[in-house]
This record gives sequence, structure tokens and C-alpha cells, in this order.
Amino acid sequence: MSDLDFYAHVATRCDVLGAGIGSGLAAWEASAGPDYLDDAGKGLLRRDYGLVELSFSDADGPLSCFGVSVQVHRLVHGLCVPPPLEREYGAFAPRARFEELRSVIVSLGCAVEPDDLSGDIHRYRVPESGARIFVIADPEPYGAGSYDVDDPEVHQAGDVWALSISPAWWGPR
Repeated sequence: MSDLDFYAHVATRCDVLGAGIGSGLAAWEASAGPDYLDDAGKGLLRRDYGLVELSFSDADGPLSCFGVSVQVHRLVHGLCVPPPLEREYGAFAPRARFEELRSVIVSLGCAVEPDDLSGDIHRYRVPESGARIFVIADPEPYGAGSYDVDDPEVHQAGDVWALSISPAWWGPR
């Protein structure tokens, strides 16, 4: 399996190694491991595994996950992949190309539809799951003139920025 398989799984199945929306802290730790940073607030918790970032709330009882983000853009700056993901999917490339990810998602029998194509980041939707894919449209939105399109260390147009799963996105399908 590959990093693209992981991203496609998240986009179509809305889970990370079996943990997803509604899972508690223990389920996520069993899935993604013990190496994370917690940022707690009143009734809320953000758990950051680097590549995977989670949002928890205690609004309906014990803390449970209400949002999952896969922050692909962080990989350009160094390794931040939880070890359980590397064991399952192998090495992760510093960047993921949207068209390659779209192809894998379509091969799994799902569609990828434009959701919002305005601005520097375009948003696409996987209607079967409700997941959103954010794609860099303009890697230098402020036009500073120092951007190098041949530099593998910087983001390029067409790179996946992030994937997001949230019941707030699901709505009518």
C-alpha cells in the first residue's frame, strides 16, 4: 500500500486505521499511537499527530471525535507521520498530487466533485463520504516574486493541501 492509498481510504471511508468520527481518545491512541500533542480548551480538545489532526468535544458526554484532518502540506517540512501509518502504508512522499489521488478515489468507485473553485485553495467533495479535499491552486497568492516552481521543497499548484472529515460537511448527499 502507499500514501495515496491512505489518503484515498480516508476520503472514501472516513477513518484512520479504524478510528473516525465518534471515536474516543483511547480508540485514537490505539489507532494512531501515543505520540501526539494535545491542545485543550473548555469542553474541546485538539489532538495533533502531525499528519493527522483531530478535534474532540465533550458536548454529548465523554470526549469524542467530531473532526479529522489529514494535513498533507506538513510533509514538505519533514517527517510527521505517525508510526502506525508508516507501518501500514509505507513511506509517505513530501507531496501528493491531486490528479493522482483523484484517480485512486475513482478506482475505488467514488466520485470527486468540485465544491468551491474560488481562491488560492480549491475544495473538492467526495459525495459518497462527504470528505473534502483541499488543493493548492495558487502557491504564491501574494505575488512576492520569490516563488520557484522547480523547488521540490515548496508547494506546487495541484498539490493536495489537506483532507477533512466532519459531520458538518455531510449534509444532503
